[in-house]
Amino acid sequence: MLSKEPRLKGDDSKAWVAQQKLKIAIDGPAGAGKSTVAQLVAREVGYLYIDTGAMYRAATLLVLRAKIPLDHQKAMTELIQRSVIELQPTDASSPEKIRVLLNNEDVSAQIRSREVTAAVSAVSSVMLVRELLVDKQRKMAGLGAVILDGRDIGTVVMPDADLKIFLTASPEVRAQRRYDELTAIGENVDYDTILHEIVERDRKDTNRAIAPLRQAQDAVMILSDNMTISQVVDTIIKLCDKR
Repeated sequence: MLSKEPRLKGDDSKAWVAQQKLKIAIDGPAGAGKSTVAQLVAREVGYLYIDTGAMYRAATLLVLRAKIPLDHQKAMTELIQRSVIELQPTDASSPEKIRVLLNNEDVSAQIRSREVTAAVSAVSSVMLVRELLVDKQRKMAGLGAVILDGRDIGTVVMPDADLKIFLTASPEVRAQRRYDELTAIGENVDYDTILHEIVERDRKDTNRAIAPLRQAQDAVMILSDNMTISQVVDTIIKLCDKR
């Protein structure tokens, strides 16, 4: 339950949000900037950032390394169940949004590869895999003062969130962002191929049988095509202050 005490103005609104220990959910399609925005909002108000997408990517990397076919659900579930996936915060100087450990190995960079991106939807659609990771996410979010991003946070993982955001952008803008991200780390990629992958990922995420991507009825949509990262972050903090 949100406090009814008077709101604060300007930068003081960040302090007000910090005091409330809210649960904030950010959902949206691939490449919409959810993890970047969530991490920055968390830093601004002193919340814990839980990158749920990174957890599924780590699980996918585990499956790919073990060379388990993506239709062998029992084998991949058993492997993930035996493994430890941890998230650790990074400081402002780190190039990574969050530090991801897989069985004590830092895989923060490896989970962003195109191979993982192409396979993560198949792994994350397995019901038992989702149950394992959702349970962990809910326990991490239990005390509040958290911000989670993903595709089913406001609808499945944290339906009791104090603020739900659906952050999106056109496929073309999201493809350009992904292209820039990959070329920045030296990968040789083609924009049209990435755009096709983005559209296909949207199709899979929207139509999967378990926890499909959709906007919660009480979520606020933010279309970020013509917005800077700072503008999106400020918008979310102001929405928290108005709840």
